[in-house]
Amino acid sequence: MSLCSTVMKTLIFFTFSLHLSSAVTHSMQYFITAVTPGTNFPEFTIVGLVNGGQFVYYDSNIMKMIPKTEWIDVMGEDYWNREAQKQQQSQETFKADVSTVMQRFNQTTGVHTVQVIYGCELDDDGTVRGYRQDGYDGEDFISFDLKTLTWTAAKPQAVITKNKWDNDSGYNVARKNYLENECIEWLKQYMSYGRETLERKVPPTVSLFQKHSPSPEVVCHATGFFPKAVMISWRKDGEDMHEDVDLRETSPNQDGSFQKRSILKVPAEELQKHKYSCVIQHSSLEKELVLNVSERQILKGGGSMVIIIGVVVALIVLVAVVAGIMVWKKKNSGFKRAPASEESSSTNS
Repeated sequence: MSLCSTVMKTLIFFTFSLHLSSAVTHSMQYFITAVTPGTNFPEFTIVGLVNGGQFVYYDSNIMKMIPKTEWIDVMGEDYWNREAQKQQQSQETFKADVSTVMQRFNQTTGVHTVQVIYGCELDDDGTVRGYRQDGYDGEDFISFDLKTLTWTAAKPQAVITKNKWDNDSGYNVARKNYLENECIEWLKQYMSYGRETLERKVPPTVSLFQKHSPSPEVVCHATGFFPKAVMISWRKDGEDMHEDVDLRETSPNQDGSFQKRSILKVPAEELQKHKYSCVIQHSSLEKELVLNVSERQILKGGGSMVIIIGVVVALIVLVAVVAGIMVWKKKNSGFKRAPASEESSSTNS
């Protein structure tokens, strides 16, 4: 690994550590997916999240906007009926989008998806961020740059959309205003509705295990924590290490908390020669948790199934939440009270 790469990883580590200890970030995330007909998934799905927890859901099978947490019930039945009507209009637009992009890729059959993530984040120091990212079939398609008010085409097939949207300055200014202002105002309002739930701090339960000895993989698993942001890192003889580490995505638990794991991959003889430890940092903790690899649990036979089943259940919950739609990895957040009719405009027009 180059010196530049090592320095960059170290800076990212310390930046994240400082963020966990000092700053609190609130976010709203909104996921929209349109799928070709004939699958087991609804053709159109909307999922809204606040601070990583789901609070609204809509799909084209039920044709209703469903509140998914008690604190959002304050909006009232009339509001949910109006939202359902807006999403019913949006689903027709996105259905056409799938066909349009398929044509651009010269596709006539198969299962294909148009995906949109948009939203906003608010730090406790007042810093705000917004973003909009569109995908197709699990890959980046086009994204919005709020600083330049221009669009970046990730595929040649997205250039038509880029050119159209780049030339519509009013359209882009309106998007920027929504993402950096209106979205933030609704985030603040939702935070006031669900403050007790959304600002709770629950420490992680941490385990350190090896499936069998001498397996080259040691798993550091944290679960049951809230909020979502967590840092799992490794040390070798007291020094931070960034190589030979496989950090997995954070996944939701059924109770609204989260879980995450990191896998250390070193030969068995290295584990004997050096002192390795897993370090957990979370805003609920007064100080970091340090687990020594020498004290790891060795799982044998069915013992590992408890952990495996827990991870599988979390993944099933995640798939259910996003209806199998978010398969490309991007930083995300954001949703407002009357969102989809304004922000979820056609990806491919």
